Amino acid sequence: MNQELQETQLAAGAIVEDIAAGVTAAVSFNNDAEALTAAQSGVALYDRTPWGRLELTGGDRLRFIHNQSTNTFNQRQPGEICETVFVNNTARTLDLATTYITDESVIILVSPNRRQTLFQLLDRYIFPADNVELRDRTSETACFSLIGDSSLSLLQKLGLTEDIPPGQHRRITLESLPNAPEIRLAATNGLNLPGYTLLCEADQAAGLWKALQDHGATPLGERVWQRLRIQQGRPAPDAELTDDYNPLEAGLWDYISFDKGCYIGQETIARLNTYQGVKQQLWGLHLPESVEPGTPIELNDKKVGTLTSIIPTEDGYIGLGYIRTKAGGAGLSVKLGSTQATVLDVPFLSRGYLCPPKP
Repeated sequence: MNQELQETQLAAGAIVEDIAAGVTAAVSFNNDAEALTAAQSGVALYDRTPWGRLELTGGDRLRFIHNQSTNTFNQRQPGEICETVFVNNTARTLDLATTYITDESVIILVSPNRRQTLFQLLDRYIFPADNVELRDRTSETACFSLIGDSSLSLLQKLGLTEDIPPGQHRRITLESLPNAPEIRLAATNGLNLPGYTLLCEADQAAGLWKALQDHGATPLGERVWQRLRIQQGRPAPDAELTDDYNPLEAGLWDYISFDKGCYIGQETIARLNTYQGVKQQLWGLHLPESVEPGTPIELNDKKVGTLTSIIPTEDGYIGLGYIRTKAGGAGLSVKLGSTQATVLDVPFLSRGYLCPPKP
């Protein structure tokens, strides 16, 4: 972790712990309730510096990533943001990544526990004839996300003169801050909530973090981020994104192109779509009490799915889990152990075809 940034966060009350092998992050700032409120009705500041930032350069960079992930890239223009899914050759999901297309590169923001996996995967498929260079720039850069309705107002206080359209990013200079740092500002934050993501060089990270906090952003730790991503339905590696599931089951239809040519896992994904072969789908769950991830989800005393994530709220527990398509979807009452739960629709997920009604 960036030492100066960590010291700045510790001074703000951060509790730092390991969140993945060799990855530490602020799991809380002793303000979880305040941070949650800020994300819902103000502006919260989440440090995504522990996430991986891989960079592709060279004239073949768009063609290369087009062939390595589920979305389409060949016609992308500088300034665009593209969400895409990396899968293995049997279409099992590795990660959901956010890419930023620039004049010189493709910047790939990946989950903290998938940085090395995806670097090795991409590096393996770069052949001598490819005009592509891959770099891991995680330690050289920093990344923050603003979450909440007041995110734009905060950035305007720092000198942003015009809003950036959704799905776009820009290189801007924050003239109001010491040393006028240059950042890449993107109109996305990884959730279906208002906000932005800021990318900067590592030596600017501590100053930028402090400026955002001084201008009204409430620091938000990993614990609250996990609550938000579960409430939203964003699937995470090692929970919803594993060797057991493909991206159609994970509700990532919006990030898959069915018209592009061949890519890793393409044949399996195309076949599942064509023949409506998605046998299970990811849903939200509301539970009155906690159960362990991995607990079977039952309907009429038969297993129809598995719980993958769960987190406490003020009104019971919210979870995510895979449920067999034939069993049904939102509104279904299911059982996990001795606990009854209600199946919920969640805003982050998309589906190619609806579940059939419960038989």
